[in-house]
Amino acid sequence: MVELWFWLVSVMVAIYAVMDGFDFGAGIHHLTAAKTNEERRTILAAIGPLWDGNEVWLLAGGGAMFLAFPRVLAAGFSGFYLAFFMVVWALILRGIAIEFRSHVQDGIWRSFWDGTFGFASTLLPVLLGAALGNVIRGVPLDGTGYFNIPLFTHFGTANPVGVLDWYTVLVGVFALVTLALHGALFLAWKTEGPVHDRVARRALPLWIAVIGIWIVATLATRAVNPGLFAGFAKAPLAWFFLLVYLAGLALAFWGLRKGRWLLAFLGSGAFILGLLAATAASVFPVMLGSTLDPKFSLTAYNSSVGAHGLRTGLVWWFIGFPIVLGYFALLFHIHRGKAKAAAEGEGY
Repeated sequence: MVELWFWLVSVMVAIYAVMDGFDFGAGIHHLTAAKTNEERRTILAAIGPLWDGNEVWLLAGGGAMFLAFPRVLAAGFSGFYLAFFMVVWALILRGIAIEFRSHVQDGIWRSFWDGTFGFASTLLPVLLGAALGNVIRGVPLDGTGYFNIPLFTHFGTANPVGVLDWYTVLVGVFALVTLALHGALFLAWKTEGPVHDRVARRALPLWIAVIGIWIVATLATRAVNPGLFAGFAKAPLAWFFLLVYLAGLALAFWGLRKGRWLLAFLGSGAFILGLLAATAASVFPVMLGSTLDPKFSLTAYNSSVGAHGLRTGLVWWFIGFPIVLGYFALLFHIHRGKAKAAAEGEGY
């Protein structure tokens, strides 16, 4: 039961990265791929029906972790308080920017919210990628099950560590470039005209950049946490998900070269999902590793609730999860086809 819940939480977090990742990526390109008001409204029209629903996966993943592994959530929120505060504010500003941009027909007003949207969309992948880097590297958990970590210290990976060091920033940059590719492929699929042409030209250079930074990040991970690769070698699921994300990379490349943008977008999604799932399989059962002493680490086994709570939560999960999947399938079906900017004064 504990193992199942570890994977349910991991899958929901990975789905969040894929789903909210493409509208983060759209925001990364918002200021440069769109030159006019109409073009920027086209980008917003592409993600408009989807972006707030995508964030449900973040709430679902956090809620599932609270249900199944409350000690991990409590330790993470207390230790990463400043970083989480920055993430929450970036999410708030990003949502406000999308909704407020077209409420006033004024160039300065629109430029301010365009800049806010682009900045928040660029900052969030770096912060969330750095968070993943912290989970992989480990944090200074002590015997109480809690830790306190500043934003940065000496920028190295040895204690005392900070949220930001050379490794976590590298993972953050990798997340930024990966979601920039994911967003470019989504916009190439959902738009036409100048916006489509600009993001389509960026797709191949971004794909190459993802490959390069992925190789560097993999080598860095081996230096920072050699145990992860030992866990990878012993986990059959990790090998399966390795095939998933390699196949996703290949599909993304084939799709962008052939102009099959939906397939390319699905390939980048498979790459993100497979990479995160392979990482989860490699670190299992550790959910938050301690850099002070491995015995202080929080695992799926020492931080889960009782069997009754896990069984009860599972009943509701199997009710809610298909409903959410059906909702998103319907949403994508309703909004199929190319996105168009709404008439002036309407929509985004």
